[in-house]
Amino acid sequence: MSLIQTSEPVDGAAWLRLRKQLMAAGHRRLVLIEGDRQAAVAWLRALFDRWPEGDALAGVWSGPADESPCSELCAIRPVEGRQWLGGELDLVVWDGWHGNPPDSLAALAGTLKAGGLLFWLMPPLAQWAGFDDPDYRRTGLDGADDHPFAARMSELLASSPDVIRVDPQQGGVVDLPAVPVPQTPFEIMESGDQRRLVDNLVQTGQGRRRRPLVITADRGRGKSAALGMAAIKLLEQGRRQVMVTAPTEESVATLFRHARLAAGDSGYTDTPEGDVVLANGGRLSYLTPDQLLDGKPDAELVMVDEAAAIPANRLARILLGWPRVVFASTVHGYEGAGRGFAIRFRKVLDTQTPQWRKTTLKTPIRWSGSDPLEPLIARLFLLDADAPAEVPESGEVSIERWSPAHASEQDLAEAFGLLINAHYRTTPADLRQWVDDPDAISWRLTINGQLAGVLWAAREGGLSPELAGQVMRGSRRLRGHLLPQSLANHSGFAEAASRSWLRVVRIAVSEQCRFRGLGKQLVARAAEYAEAAGYDGLGTSFGGSEALIRFWQRAGLTLVRAGMKREASSGEYPVQMLVGTSDGARALVSKLNDRLSEHWPTLVPLNWRDMEPGVLRLMTAELATSVALSEDDVRDLHSFADGYRGFELTVPVLRKVSLTQGFSSILAVSDDADLWCRRVTQGWSWPELQHAGLCRGQKDGETRLRQLTGKLLQQSRNL
Repeated sequence: MSLIQTSEPVDGAAWLRLRKQLMAAGHRRLVLIEGDRQAAVAWLRALFDRWPEGDALAGVWSGPADESPCSELCAIRPVEGRQWLGGELDLVVWDGWHGNPPDSLAALAGTLKAGGLLFWLMPPLAQWAGFDDPDYRRTGLDGADDHPFAARMSELLASSPDVIRVDPQQGGVVDLPAVPVPQTPFEIMESGDQRRLVDNLVQTGQGRRRRPLVITADRGRGKSAALGMAAIKLLEQGRRQVMVTAPTEESVATLFRHARLAAGDSGYTDTPEGDVVLANGGRLSYLTPDQLLDGKPDAELVMVDEAAAIPANRLARILLGWPRVVFASTVHGYEGAGRGFAIRFRKVLDTQTPQWRKTTLKTPIRWSGSDPLEPLIARLFLLDADAPAEVPESGEVSIERWSPAHASEQDLAEAFGLLINAHYRTTPADLRQWVDDPDAISWRLTINGQLAGVLWAAREGGLSPELAGQVMRGSRRLRGHLLPQSLANHSGFAEAASRSWLRVVRIAVSEQCRFRGLGKQLVARAAEYAEAAGYDGLGTSFGGSEALIRFWQRAGLTLVRAGMKREASSGEYPVQMLVGTSDGARALVSKLNDRLSEHWPTLVPLNWRDMEPGVLRLMTAELATSVALSEDDVRDLHSFADGYRGFELTVPVLRKVSLTQGFSSILAVSDDADLWCRRVTQGWSWPELQHAGLCRGQKDGETRLRQLTGKLLQQSRNL
């Protein structure tokens, strides 16, 4: 490698030459400043003091604001990197001494454009394994003597020829690499991929209904810019309203910036709400997913950017709520796994809109294809991890204990790729937690030696009776121990926190191997281990979709709690299920289930009015009891069915019916099952039911419920 020789410890002119070479080549670089932090900050201050005035720098600093090495840098907290998604930076000065949240660092690296530099202040590489990262306290990883994830990163960085290493304690003299400059300097410009995507988007926006377009691309490929340019073309061609939605408004900053650039010739105005309005009245607007779904504004096209970060149930409602929809997502990264999104959401698309289309962007826009920083960050955080492409359809199934901390890079990438494909929000932070958590226990399932499944579990609970009581009363909250703390505090049983549990954090099976009982085998192996190792039971907490609830039921777990707020990641209500492996835990699981069943008729209309009817029916069926209805109950039901008793007076008995054994099978074959769930169990009003299309009004709704009650009386032996 040829070098730029620096004539002094901090040579601003040499660094400027490097920047110009990087810009011409379309490259970016990582600069690792190792050793004493004060010396590192002083070295950076000296560098920026000597930086040529003509090279204005847009950048961020992740350390304390009053210690910034350059007044032009925007000070941010280490966890705020994702807020800069969609922006473009020249510099990222990352103070690793104040914490290294993986998602945040990976996100900021993706904002650097050609010529960009990522300065990373850290201890010497040899000390990373024992470095007590301040961010560990946030996730319960502090206190460990060894951190395999940091050790792994240090090895990757030490072996990379593309990392510029600076030791300010040794004078800070750096031999900077001389980057070969191509004959045609790199420019940030529209690629052929991007032009074709713009045309495809316009075709979708002007084309036939119910033919959504799904776009996936790695970061830096110009996906959001193409959305913005296509939106303006559609408005110029006569569309009146293009609506954009994304997890946050910051996520669409690039889209709107390129929309305004594209509208420059025809002219536009910005409204106070941030809309872009063309001279012909065409409007480009942004709403959050919830605002979009609640307001249901008229729009000829809805563009969903970073769709992988939006819960699946909301995506499905958007898909069915507007005539033309585009879903765009990043394939690899911190926004949510676009590849996993495409795999899982494809089932909805195939069912609801079988004529959907897909496309991808491969050519980078903000940097060249030979940029060394992108593959380096991808290796550090496994952003491009993928599951094995092919798994044998049959063969010897083997399940064995497995440690991600001691796995080869290939084995780790394949296992993490399985998790990415199976879960919406699998990020670099999850990778660090999996590798570093001393309480993690993992298994992998192979078929003829080929990876086909993984299960990641964590030890929880085992608190002292005194501490468990404090958790139950809400006077103490501990890091970790998700399952036992939640059960003790919300269900009111301190015993749940004093019992020891093995919680399944993640489980994934290769797509081509699903529905063959392999996931159930993994759970069974973990439960066997829990019993043999003296744990009281095995449990899990997950976003409660019908498919997942059925899976865990088949695996032998019992419903013990439902959360009262939807998860941000899945959009579902959290569900907690357990199986006891000790006599005491089995008795506790039964008590938790019975207690939830007793409270269910009261809790549902207060907390789960918007739960999907299919999920509600499934959970209600599991909570069904063997308690028979009284003669008075049966009399009231007959009176209601025959039209002699009002609905409101019969609600208590109807809700009691919902929890009787055998009722779910009767309701499952009824066309009015959703009407029963919404009105009886969830307490929707007649206008709400009419608006949802479940009845034509109160008279029609009551008539249908009376008829359904009559059928239940005829068919059910319990009634």
